[in-house]
Amino acid sequence: MKKNQLEIACFNYESAIIAQENGADRIELCENMKLGGTTPNSILVVKVRENLNIKMHVIIRPRGGNFVYSDEELIEMKQDIKQYKKLGVDGFVFGILKENGSINKKQNRELVHLAHPLSCTFHRAFDVVKDVEKSLEDVIDCGFKTILTSGQCVNVEEGILALEKIQKLAKDRIEIMPGGGLRSSNIKLLQEKLDLTFYHSSAITNDSEIANPEEIRELRNFL
Repeated sequence: MKKNQLEIACFNYESAIIAQENGADRIELCENMKLGGTTPNSILVVKVRENLNIKMHVIIRPRGGNFVYSDEELIEMKQDIKQYKKLGVDGFVFGILKENGSINKKQNRELVHLAHPLSCTFHRAFDVVKDVEKSLEDVIDCGFKTILTSGQCVNVEEGILALEKIQKLAKDRIEIMPGGGLRSSNIKLLQEKLDLTFYHSSAITNDSEIANPEEIRELRNFL
């Protein structure tokens, strides 16, 4: 039976362990919080994988900034997927756009194919696409299993109506995972509007880059 689940974005080893100990269903491992998350180094991936029993997805994003990548950057992304598949991760998180703000179907398909049979999440690059409905269909067509989005707003609270609309359009073809400013203080608002899904939060409540165990437990309590 489907139920609400919780993914914690972890920017370091400490957060990954805290997420597991306090009830997260899955983590998204990344580095460089100030850049919005980039590909973690292999030493961190190995260390977390060895000590984590819950599912672990890894972001594949070679730099901060926009989501249009050069041929060299695409090669780097492919190499990271190949390497991390061998290390036993459970899935990948990435998203590639064209200059005009549409989905780069060719490049995304290449990475999804390379990641197979592991599941892929299209990340918050979705929040800057020009045409949401067309982009939704393109992402589904590329073979992604999940879209991480704030509903094209600064945070999920502001994007709540768009999230509801995107989830309705998606039907059961792809999971719409709300993320971006999601906290225990606003998750109930989302649950009132959305069908069962994964929820995504860093659970960071202060100036550190480490997840707050109490916040994770609070989020968990609402699910």
